[in-house]
Amino acid sequence: QVTLVESGGGLVQAGGSLRLSCQASGRILSSYNMGWFRQAPGKEREVVGSTNWRGDRVYYADSVKGRFTVSRNHAQNVILLQMDSLKPEDTAVYYCAADLRRHTLEPGRRVDEYDTWGRGTQVTVSS
Repeated sequence: QVTLVESGGGLVQAGGSLRLSCQASGRILSSYNMGWFRQAPGKEREVVGSTNWRGDRVYYADSVKGRFTVSRNHAQNVILLQMDSLKPEDTAVYYCAADLRRHTLEPGRRVDEYDTWGRGTQVTVSS
């Protein structure tokens, strides 16, 4: 069984930065496509960014392009989300997800394309 644990969330002022990490156990993370999603109160869960197993194909939502960066650290079996120039509208619970079923060159962009999820970490950006 694969377990994903997010960490690095917290409270920051607008314009600040945070780095989230997703620690995996049970399988080698480098074999699977991975994604970061977020969900704010009263809103649907939405993709932030995703990467294929090689780390050479990365997708970003328009709302975070140029500000967020998804990367993989295979030596430590983690996926990272670097968040810069944070805005109050970035406030949400951020989730790490793994696609263990499919082996597509392009990483998934939808919730239903991922089958394994972490419990989430809260990110709050004050104005």
